[in-house]
Amino acid sequence: MANVTCYNSTKEIGPCDLVLIAVKTTSNSDLVDLIPPLLHERTMLLTLQNGLGNEEFLAEYFGAERVLGKLCFICLSRVSRTEIERYHYGHIMIGEYGRKPTKRTRAVASQFSGCGIKCSVVADLALEHWRKLVWNIPFNGLSILARGIDTAAIIADAALYRETLALMDEVIDAAKKCGHALERAAAGDQIKRTKEMGEYEPSTLLDWEAGKPLEIEAIWGEPLRRAACRRKNAET
Repeated sequence: MANVTCYNSTKEIGPCDLVLIAVKTTSNSDLVDLIPPLLHERTMLLTLQNGLGNEEFLAEYFGAERVLGKLCFICLSRVSRTEIERYHYGHIMIGEYGRKPTKRTRAVASQFSGCGIKCSVVADLALEHWRKLVWNIPFNGLSILARGIDTAAIIADAALYRETLALMDEVIDAAKKCGHALERAAAGDQIKRTKEMGEYEPSTLLDWEAGKPLEIEAIWGEPLRRAACRRKNAET
């Protein structure tokens, strides 16, 4: 087992070239105090978080030029403080916030690839965020609304499956209203991948069952606000 260097605070770590942000979006307010000790002039902030608005949050407090985003397409569940269960292999995508990929983007992706993690660079980070929401919005939400069922049970239930497809289409329409040309095939791709997962319990369901705060704003609130604003502007 590799040795791991641990610290009690970010002040003990000091300035870094790259900071990975993997906390839930419900903890974003804590980042305002946690991140500053890690910064030097060229420090990159790479958020692995779900939903929309996270890059904007980091840009507001620490500068847009620092911010990159990553999408994690993998099925993992943290079942205890020291144990993680993996249901399905996946991959990650990295992009720049509000910019095309640069040399540094590819360098970071290369670091992950060198560790055996399938990683690719995307030209349009915002588009890929919407693509992931095609999965997150229906499956995270319905797993809770159906009183705690996994993805296989959602697909097996005819009514819930129809609702899943309808929500996926709604997300794709919302993405298009916001200027992101998300193809209709994205829904079919997500359904195919979900069937391969087996009886997977989404992370939001696990948080709900544990009585933890849910990422409501990032996964549902912010996408809805953006789509509604675009629709209002189009009608005026």
